[in-house]
Amino acid sequence: MRPAGRPRSAADPRKIALWTAVALAGAAGWTLLALSRGEEVSAAWMVAAALGSYAIGYRFYARFIATRVLKFDRTRATPAERLNDGVDFHPTDRRVLLGHHFAAIAGAGPLVGPVLAAQMGYLPGTIWIIVGVIFAGAVQDMVVLFFSTRRDGRSLGQMAREEIGVVGGAAALLAAFAIMIILLGVLALIIVNALAQSPWGTFSIGMTIPIALLMGFYLRALRPGRVTEVSLIGVALLLLALVAGRWVADSSWADTFTLEPGTLVVWLVAYGFIASVLPVWTLLAPRDYLSTFMKIGTIGLLAVGVLVTLPNLKMDAVTDFAGRGDGPVFAGSLFPFVFITIACGALSGFHALISSGTTPKMVQKETQIRMIGYGSMLMESFVAVMALVAASIIDPGLYFAMNAPAGVIGDTVQSASQAVAQFGYSISPDQLAAVAKAVEEHTLLSRTGGAPTLAVGVADIFSQVFGGAGMKAFWYHFAIMFEALFILTALDAGTRVGRFMLQDMLGNVYKPFRRVGWKPGLVLCSAAVVALWGYFLWVGVHEPLGGINQLFPVFGIANQLLAAVALTVCTTLLVKSGRLKWAWLTGVPLVWDATVTLTASWQKVFSDDPKVGFFTQRSVYQDAIDAGKVLPPAKTMDDMHTVVTNSTVDGVLSAVLALLIVVVIADAARVCVRHLRNPAATRLSEAPYVRSAIVAPAGLVASKEEKAELAAAERSGP
Repeated sequence: MRPAGRPRSAADPRKIALWTAVALAGAAGWTLLALSRGEEVSAAWMVAAALGSYAIGYRFYARFIATRVLKFDRTRATPAERLNDGVDFHPTDRRVLLGHHFAAIAGAGPLVGPVLAAQMGYLPGTIWIIVGVIFAGAVQDMVVLFFSTRRDGRSLGQMAREEIGVVGGAAALLAAFAIMIILLGVLALIIVNALAQSPWGTFSIGMTIPIALLMGFYLRALRPGRVTEVSLIGVALLLLALVAGRWVADSSWADTFTLEPGTLVVWLVAYGFIASVLPVWTLLAPRDYLSTFMKIGTIGLLAVGVLVTLPNLKMDAVTDFAGRGDGPVFAGSLFPFVFITIACGALSGFHALISSGTTPKMVQKETQIRMIGYGSMLMESFVAVMALVAASIIDPGLYFAMNAPAGVIGDTVQSASQAVAQFGYSISPDQLAAVAKAVEEHTLLSRTGGAPTLAVGVADIFSQVFGGAGMKAFWYHFAIMFEALFILTALDAGTRVGRFMLQDMLGNVYKPFRRVGWKPGLVLCSAAVVALWGYFLWVGVHEPLGGINQLFPVFGIANQLLAAVALTVCTTLLVKSGRLKWAWLTGVPLVWDATVTLTASWQKVFSDDPKVGFFTQRSVYQDAIDAGKVLPPAKTMDDMHTVVTNSTVDGVLSAVLALLIVVVIADAARVCVRHLRNPAATRLSEAPYVRSAIVAPAGLVASKEEKAELAAAERSGP
């Protein structure tokens, strides 16, 4: 802060020139993307539009919120410092925590959603991803992390209960927990789809667990504080695991690591339970930090590869499916479904659970919240942009053959080729077979979930830059491992957050549950959480209509409804804490999100199109059962009953969750009005101020002033 009386320094011409150049690069990218029609556009312009916009948003908008609105206090002790127990509360190096937080939030959403939404064309998704993250998603993450840190790391649902009231808070707690279970089930389903029958991928991903345990022990006991050292060891072992995966796939061990989907379900449930009960330093934080290197490195290399190879976007800017709403990947028109299909990457309620779950219990200084909250979300958004690039540079015929369910395109390259032709695109059976052979897969048909599509795009770009066509198989499986790491780190962090949420809820009935370190509560709640999301995972694996195609709309709606809860809590806290004039920062995104998501919920519940409305779909299949008929893609009467059951559950969930969110918003509005009428009666649950003894930089690189402060702290000693 500039001391009083000191004149404001003159603007630096070099900085003005730099930010002007950044703005112009972003503007050029947007112009080319928006105005080009009937001709292919280089994917490099999408990268330019994204990076230019992110830089402006972080430098100016995020800084404005941090300094003018939230007013971060570097002298205030965080709960990680005050409540340090070495299990859940643990002051963590900002670099490691950035890696953990980014890894935890950047799960399947930024990879899957943009790939699926590419059926609408590349332009709608690009606009929503970039504009949405700057003004909604990153703002939500940073503000939730700030308010949770000020409240001893309280979960989103518990903050809602304490700040909104019993009715709205109970609705928020129930909605947040139910949504978390759905999200975790779908995240796990994407891992299963990517690793099933893939010994290479299964071995490589499995090896990341002992590598992470080694890193945690190394930092904790062998070489404390040697972050760079352990990072190099971890990355080297990770690359070795990837190379060894190919050896395993070609050896007699291949059968051991070639797992059926049902077997993977069991292993994932067991892993989720163990990861939830172990201390954060043993597996969660080092694993997330390790995977972050791979994530950031891969996405960075992909961006460089795009700039080197300059691939064209082969998908249309806006496809006919955007208006008709009858796309084979998912049914529904551009509004509202592109905005719920692309959830993570633009705006994600799941992030609010991490920002009010593990991260606020680990952050060293409030001043680091801008980098961790806003910065991590921008990083995830760029992942989403690159996923959209990868899906849009491959042949559209291949895209639809990979992402349409088997019930639509059949299970042979001949039937898939014919089905794709009916969509208005073309690809021959020989071409489909050749692509699968090039990446050493038996088939790429109906490889739903987004991961294989992104892997094909990544392999296409990387093989042009590194190694030629003969390396396509390596880069394809590298990308599969990269994506599975993304998702698995979100799964273990999400399970732990789900445990926190359940403990918070049960703590309202039996107080010992509220102590997150209480062993009986820790074990019981972890077991309950993995059992619940394990159910949705099992359902998705055995879904006749295609697990991802059927469940991802529920995933998207649930995720965005949770974002509405988070933005409602943020807006309420801004009002109650005397920041009424800044309440629009989260209030405007809340109005948009609620409008889009409640519209989507209404359509999924009440639409008379069986491809869109769950209850209409249920009626069609129930009528067929009554008539003794089996409708495709179901193959047996048991499949028919499964569709009826799953459609009923999905429809009821969509209706109940939407109703709960309406209750939360209405009750929050009541609380805000009451505060404005009588501010003196308002009580906040913010923890009391305690002065911090920790000295740590706010960003990745310490400023000149921060280096001096660190040096002074070292001289003074402990």
